Amino acid sequence: MTGTIYLLHFTQPYKHARHYLGWTTDLDARLAEHQTGHGARLLAVVKAAGIGWTLARTWTGPRARERALKRQGGASRRCPLCGVRPRLGHR
Repeated sequence: MTGTIYLLHFTQPYKHARHYLGWTTDLDARLAEHQTGHGARLLAVVKAAGIGWTLARTWTGPRARERALKRQGGASRRCPLCGVRPRLGHR
């Protein structure tokens, strides 16, 4: 099943975390869940700490692609808000 892979950029680091990478079939609904502190545990903790976040980037793809990106690590290398510019023609 194809959905949306999304990268959230935190306004300040929470311990070692600066980003959150997730997958959904309904991006607007999932982001609304994150705004209320529901869904992912990391985002609930980030919200409780008073840290905000911004949607930094999205990709279209299956959940397996999200898993592959997470395994590769280095979310800051994919984040345009960290000064990284995606190469044209690459997703």
